[in-house]
Amino acid sequence: QLQLVESGGGLVQPGGSLRLSCAASGSIFSITTMGWYRQAPGNKRDLVAVAASGGGTNYADSVKGRFTISRDNAKKTVYLQMNSLTPEDTAVYYCNVDVFETHLSSSVRRYWGQGTQVTVSS
Repeated sequence: QLQLVESGGGLVQPGGSLRLSCAASGSIFSITTMGWYRQAPGNKRDLVAVAASGGGTNYADSVKGRFTISRDNAKKTVYLQMNSLTPEDTAVYYCNVDVFETHLSSSVRRYWGQGTQVTVSS
């Protein structure tokens, strides 16, 4: 069982920056991918960025060049550096961690953080 604790959200002016953190704790076999999703009121939860275990990353077109995802495998923590923020970035941001609970491929499980509010407004 894994627990995810998010931090770093808040209110920021357009053009500003925020850094989100998501720390995982608990016993698992291995972590595969770590990523960030976001959801605005009335919308579906959309992928923002994902980081593979080997270091590869992928971003939504809307954040490419502005956001940077990184991970510290030793700390079981994933970060999202958000620069040049706009009001369209306002949403609840959710950390996602996919893990193998055991060595069996059938043990893959997806975990979600509690969500942290990011509001971009002047």
